[in-house]
Amino acid sequence: MITYNHVMAAVNPFVYGEVVTAAAFADREDERARLARDLSEGQKIFLISPRRYGKSSLIRGVMKTLAAERILTVDVTVAASSSYVGFLEAYARALLTAETPVSGVRKWAAELLTGVLPELRFDAQPAGPSRLSVTFPAVRSVRDTARLAAEVFALPAKIAAARKQRMAIALDEFQAIAAFDGGNVEHALRAAVQEQRSVGYVFAGSEPSLMERMLTPRRPFYKAGPVIRLGKIDERLFAAFIEARFTRSGIRPQDGLGAAIVELAENVPYDVQRLAHETWDDARASGRKIAGLEDLHLTLARLLDEQHTIFEEAWQRLTLAQRAVLRAIVLEDGRELLSAGVRQRHRLSAASSVQSALTALVRQDVVMKDDGRYIVNDSLYREWIARHTL
Repeated sequence: MITYNHVMAAVNPFVYGEVVTAAAFADREDERARLARDLSEGQKIFLISPRRYGKSSLIRGVMKTLAAERILTVDVTVAASSSYVGFLEAYARALLTAETPVSGVRKWAAELLTGVLPELRFDAQPAGPSRLSVTFPAVRSVRDTARLAAEVFALPAKIAAARKQRMAIALDEFQAIAAFDGGNVEHALRAAVQEQRSVGYVFAGSEPSLMERMLTPRRPFYKAGPVIRLGKIDERLFAAFIEARFTRSGIRPQDGLGAAIVELAENVPYDVQRLAHETWDDARASGRKIAGLEDLHLTLARLLDEQHTIFEEAWQRLTLAQRAVLRAIVLEDGRELLSAGVRQRHRLSAASSVQSALTALVRQDVVMKDDGRYIVNDSLYREWIARHTL
């Protein structure tokens, strides 16, 4: 099912590059309902999604729904922290300030953190209220860090009990946690969360290979909870969603515009929304009441021109072998790249060298593997490669 709201004609109905509301989503009703239900019941869920599939927006929307149901919500991006202690400080701050008046944070911290002494500071912001920072200056050794982790990871259960409310926690970009403390953080966190019956967790990651590895038998989170894997949205639903939003915003789409946008953007939600947004903007700026394939291709040409320098620099950073393989991915639709025919057609070297280049491109987040084929993560970059490289 597709949902949308009536919007003013002057407002672009497509959103990208930021966390979006449920109204800007096409489909995902099943995932949203399941995630909300499991979190409200105290489940520990793993949400695995390629980049640009709308994972973070999905999580924020679910958290907003749960907050309206009087469930305490906390949302932390693990990858935003550069160290284990930095993550623990950010996590502690988010937990301590969850629906807590600023005046009560110091007392709350003293009651809940009994084994470590936090330093709380309220930093003035240029605009808006002061921001609380939580640091643990006494933490200097590995043993100190382990003790701090145990305290912070126990906080959600203490808060839920003290507030007599259920709690839902989102740890986004969770795969980054594997880099902290040699992986010991996984053991400490698993030991804490498995006892917290009133606290639901969603461990979300946008590097599927790393997330899948964290759920293997020899890792602490093996069988810790259900796994939700975000796939692509049904192409027909997405196309209908796009055309409906064009129509309701006062610009009539010609037949096939939605399908063309979805196909050109490889059905990657972020890229679909971006291309639809920019096409709508261009049509609006030219005073058009109808948008068609010609408008789409004019918009694409503009975007490629604007991004030319960035894409050229990205191309130059690759090795010659990686460039050759990347161009083959684009021209061969990401299939049969190790075959003799493809290698001969694109003057690629041995299969082992091609595989090494593919591995490097995936590691650099230039391409991803999806359903047996390789896809360039940014559809605009893909189009640029097809048009500007030899």
